[in-house]
Amino acid sequence: MYKTIVGIDGMICSMCEAHINDAVRKAFSVKKVSSSHKRKQAEILSEEYIDEESLRSVINETGYRVLSVMTEPYEKKNFRLFKRN
Repeated sequence: MYKTIVGIDGMICSMCEAHINDAVRKAFSVKKVSSSHKRKQAEILSEEYIDEESLRSVINETGYRVLSVMTEPYEKKNFRLFKRN
């Protein structure tokens, strides 16, 4: 699994976030995508590696500008509850 953080310029509201999220979902098979106009970034979780140039192209076509792309392996954290005696 991979976690991709995309720095994005031009988002100013929640509709901008939704526009980015929809474009990413349509173009790639992703587990989760969430964008934040306040942090100026989108976070994508996917099973397969997403090609950086393709991702840049999809987001740039929406009218926003990609500033950076960082991808790293991602492991879901499992939290265990322990019973106290």
